[in-house]
Amino acid sequence: MFEELFAAYEEISAAADATFAKMQQDYGAAVKCAHGCADCCHAVFGLFLVEAAYIRSHFERLPAGEQEEILRRAEQAEEEIRLVQKRLNYYTDDPVMQAYALSRQRVRCPLLNVKDECALYPHRPVTCRVYGIPVAVRGRAQVCWKAGFERGKEYPTFNLDAVYRELYRLSVLLLTEAQQPDAAEQASLLISVAKALQTPVEALVRRE
Repeated sequence: MFEELFAAYEEISAAADATFAKMQQDYGAAVKCAHGCADCCHAVFGLFLVEAAYIRSHFERLPAGEQEEILRRAEQAEEEIRLVQKRLNYYTDDPVMQAYALSRQRVRCPLLNVKDECALYPHRPVTCRVYGIPVAVRGRAQVCWKAGFERGKEYPTFNLDAVYRELYRLSVLLLTEAQQPDAAEQASLLISVAKALQTPVEALVRRE
């Protein structure tokens, strides 16, 4: 069930990597990403089902001891995310303010180890892959606050909205193949990185 959809997901990841590499080549001074920088590893965002299942499948290949350490961090991250959600409930009727408030929240990713290195770096989410370059989210341009891109100047922008639509489509297909009811509705529900790591792939797909 998973191989074909995971292959399609990897094509999206490869396109994100290619865009990042091109931006780094063309605007190297503005791209501040470097080994040891973990700013993006504290951003709060959700995963579509296909990406959550992909990450969990690779997590299961890590050594048992490393998995245990990550799961301990995931439990702490989930508790912090619950607190974030409570704060966001103040802006339920204001999506713009809610999005802004979410962008200001900081939760350490459970995949980030004590050396500030990602335990699943080759398989990290698309959002992480393009964090340091200009991206379009909900039709608006965004970029890491550390980046050196000049305000008011036009730059090529990676369309995360288009990527999210494709990840949603793949998630619908994954749920449909698993014969889950209301696949279109379920595929719109986002999953935290911590919850994806805590949940076996089959349980993710079965939405248990």
